[in-house]
Amino acid sequence: MISKILIANRGEIALRVLRACKELGIATVAVHSTADADAMHVRLADESVCIGPPPSRDSYLNIHQIVAACEITGADAVHPGYGFLSENAKFAEILDAHGITFIGPTAEHIRLMGDKITAKKTAQELGIPVVPGSDGEVKPENALEIARKIGFPVLIKATAGGGGRGMKVARTEEELEVAVATARTEAAAAFGNDAVYMEKFLGHPRHIEVQIVGDGAGNAIHLGERDCSLQRRHQKVWEEANSPALNVDQRMKIGQICADAMKKMKYRGAGTIEFLYEDGEFYFIEMNTRLQVEHPITEAITGIDLVHEQIRVASGAGLSVTQDQIEFSGHAIECRINAEDPRTFVPSPGTITHFHAPGGLGVRVDSGVYQGYRIPPYYDSLIGKLIVHGRTRVECMMRLRRVLDEFVIDGIKTTLPLFQELIGNQDIANGDYDIHWLENYLAKPSV
Repeated sequence: MISKILIANRGEIALRVLRACKELGIATVAVHSTADADAMHVRLADESVCIGPPPSRDSYLNIHQIVAACEITGADAVHPGYGFLSENAKFAEILDAHGITFIGPTAEHIRLMGDKITAKKTAQELGIPVVPGSDGEVKPENALEIARKIGFPVLIKATAGGGGRGMKVARTEEELEVAVATARTEAAAAFGNDAVYMEKFLGHPRHIEVQIVGDGAGNAIHLGERDCSLQRRHQKVWEEANSPALNVDQRMKIGQICADAMKKMKYRGAGTIEFLYEDGEFYFIEMNTRLQVEHPITEAITGIDLVHEQIRVASGAGLSVTQDQIEFSGHAIECRINAEDPRTFVPSPGTITHFHAPGGLGVRVDSGVYQGYRIPPYYDSLIGKLIVHGRTRVECMMRLRRVLDEFVIDGIKTTLPLFQELIGNQDIANGDYDIHWLENYLAKPSV
């Protein structure tokens, strides 16, 4: 069994993993940059190691420093959280070579699903429905032929992409050349790889993702879906479980397709298979081979601790439940609390002068900040997640309305006012939105 886990991350997810370790009786090591010396997970961990200066490349992305911290502290496993090194196949391989357990999938599966073209081909082979698109990389010289075959409008995407970078829409033949060139340039700048591929552009889809967990030995389960359609610049803002757009039959069908695919792969650990959903059809877009930011809403409706499952599987103990033991209960919503202007989304680092988290039945706040904490300007602006659960979606929405009025974060700008706007919107109340809804809403003059 694993005896000591080094948490190779920061912020709320580092604290989240630390709490799971403590519940399992496992010793913890926090690593941190000089900017995070006063972070909550550093204060609560059994041991802590400074691994470098503030820039991520010199600290949280510094594989050699993290391995050295494992050797110094005797940590026999690493949990990468999300972001940073969580989907880095080389990191997983290096840990394995040093006899350190990587709490996540195999390097082979990370690499297989990390390349968008390979992932799509793999999904097709595993029986997962995919968006019509190119069979491989698209070059400027063959782009028009492929686009005509797919049918306009088309979406050009970086093969190594994420976060909306290297992604462009061409609605006509005239727009195609510029879209391909721009996507390739952005992809090269962001990922060091200018390869792009093409797929059918869907006009008004929802973003639906299915949570899976596998034991690496051919057993896998699904834990239902999450609706992540409320996005800005391809960044999720508000997530729900289950989706207001699906019925029970649709939910169980797509969930079983995903679980069966993971059984065939002998996938190990937690993962999320993401789809665009339009007119009753699911279209695979990518797989994230890690824990998701929005995993707490799945935990809320299933009662299953996903980090516990990750650690169990990594230690060889297998899954704690079978598919027929999973029961879905009620509805959950997560709001991402960012240190940003609520309408322009410009980052707002600084010192938190007052902090009061809401409470009560069905309320969870995942955050590593506290009164007096200074938010550094070097990292992602996510400072917390508000998760609310109710027996029905209506009850969940009413509870969310109440807790948003209780939540106090002063000294910086946050996205809390945006959620107070959204909770009163009729489209949101009806669950009637797609991936373009929020950007269209934000384009309107402020209320």
